[in-house]
Amino acid sequence: MELIALLSSNKETWSQVSGLIKKGEWENTIVLGNADAKTFSIEGKNFEFIQVDLTKKLRDLKTEFQEKLKGKINGTEVALTIASGNGKEHMALISALLSIPTGIRFTALTKDGVVFL
Repeated sequence: MELIALLSSNKETWSQVSGLIKKGEWENTIVLGNADAKTFSIEGKNFEFIQVDLTKKLRDLKTEFQEKLKGKINGTEVALTIASGNGKEHMALISALLSIPTGIRFTALTKDGVVFL
């Protein structure tokens, strides 16, 4: 399964995303974030970084997510982590994924490992 992860400007939430990428077995990983998130890296793990403008209005952000993700998702559903980001960013990303269309399985890293919710 592919993992889609959002990185907000709050770097304190990046460790959840980092751990999920490290501990999960993903066919492909796509990380979305603003220009500051370009510095995100995980030793020994490859992922595709897609830069987005998280300051955009909700509909514009949804459109940007949708345009930049279209054609990059191989399966019919993705694992999605929204441990980083805010409500506007989450709504835009979820709406974009559903509009592509692709199914969503929310995922998180817990003390028990990677879980699907």
